[in-house]
Amino acid sequence: MPSDTDGEGRVTVVGTAHVSQDSVEEVERTIEEERPDVVAVELDEGRYRQMKGETPDDLDAGDLLRGNTVFQFLAYWMLSYVQTRLGDQFDVTPGADMLSAIETAERLGLGVALVDRDIQMTVQRFWARLSLKEKLTLVGSLLAGLGEARIVGLTFGFTVGAMVSVVVESTIGPLLLPTGNWLAGSLPLIGGLGGLGIAVADALLLALGITIVVGVPIVALLSLAGGGEEYEEFDPGELTDVDVVTAMMEEFRQFSPGGAEALIDERDAYIAHNLVDLRDAGYHVVAVVGAGHRAGIQNYLDHPETLPPQETLVGRETGSRFSPYKIFGYLFTLGFLAFFLLLAMAVYTGVPGASSAFLLKVFGAWFLVNGIIAATLARLAGAHWTSSTVGGAVAWLTSVNPLLAPGWFAGYVELRYLSVNVADISTLNEILSDEEAPLADLYRRLQAVPLFRLILIVAMTNIGSMIASALFATTLVPILAEDVGGVEGVVRLMLQGARNSIELLWGLVS
Repeated sequence: MPSDTDGEGRVTVVGTAHVSQDSVEEVERTIEEERPDVVAVELDEGRYRQMKGETPDDLDAGDLLRGNTVFQFLAYWMLSYVQTRLGDQFDVTPGADMLSAIETAERLGLGVALVDRDIQMTVQRFWARLSLKEKLTLVGSLLAGLGEARIVGLTFGFTVGAMVSVVVESTIGPLLLPTGNWLAGSLPLIGGLGGLGIAVADALLLALGITIVVGVPIVALLSLAGGGEEYEEFDPGELTDVDVVTAMMEEFRQFSPGGAEALIDERDAYIAHNLVDLRDAGYHVVAVVGAGHRAGIQNYLDHPETLPPQETLVGRETGSRFSPYKIFGYLFTLGFLAFFLLLAMAVYTGVPGASSAFLLKVFGAWFLVNGIIAATLARLAGAHWTSSTVGGAVAWLTSVNPLLAPGWFAGYVELRYLSVNVADISTLNEILSDEEAPLADLYRRLQAVPLFRLILIVAMTNIGSMIASALFATTLVPILAEDVGGVEGVVRLMLQGARNSIELLWGLVS
């Protein structure tokens, strides 16, 4: 950036479509005509270095596995995918306008200023502002790119159903079909296999039922999320038209007011802060920004007194401590802790019917069902045996702690075998752009991309633990509790354990 100025500062804002060749030409023409002191671009340091080829391709996969960062990455991938598809539609490389601005400034010996907020911070704040429904819709939009909604949803539902049915049949036996030789007369081939035939038939029915219960809602979500590609209706030359851009921005704002605030409004203010500082320092600036940001930035430049404090535009968004999802997680944790602790106290205080053998059987079932399902789904996602084993081994503990997840552990171990990098995002976008490929081939190619495989392993391990927890609470506990009087008997043991615990504590303090 030049150290001297030509007097009073001023800013010219050029609104561009990131995928429009007309915008590239307009950027070059404006900079050459204006010959400003500084060319400001809608980039942060990381995206600038990546565009210039100065940053390594390696990603910090450890950061990718922490907290909700996996889901934030999915949001970032979704935005990147949409922009790539627009670029393919209009035969322009996304970001060509920004690269043209930088190259033109360098060719003319002008300064370059990076005035946008860090993309990781933006995506984190964007994700934190989304409601649960908006997050599901956003992820569903990405999944919709895998193929026809009906095929993707039912395939996922059947995969979940098959895994659950295998665990059910191997641990507690048939759920839907009665045992006995009743199949021998009606279906001799299956009946001749005896208990195995009944188990197979029961597993198929159970898998079919779960496929419907899980798959149909996913089909509906994907159909809603992938209901159309509206960018095809626009002419490339119209993408910077104020009315078109305003309509697109307002549509996104209706979808997610909070997300629009983080992705659009806050960045308008952040960029405007930097431009006002350059102007106040006396620089003549040409600012190249997306057309959707132009009006908001110009309004702040005209009325800088309306700018929000810059400290409110940066930092990590924590979200609500008591969101419905977190409340459910805390209650789930307290429920299972209370379940095991009160049963343990019933055994410790000698409640009739409570025994160490029963407690060990319950805990053993809890450990096994979590371990088997989580490890199996991790393996199906492509995890090595060591990674899936670690994920399965800790699933029993992490499934009752909302601050942990077995997928993190499986993912960290899997990093011994994977090397993820930024280039994987482009590879994923290229694969998803192949609309003619069969779903199975598409999935195989996606799974070969290290970044996708890592995220899939983390997600599937966590899903396995969630399925196991639900299966344990709704199916295994009633079966295991038959020796103590069923669910009512378990409740009786827990209540008596609670009473004995209170009496014990009262005796210690009195």
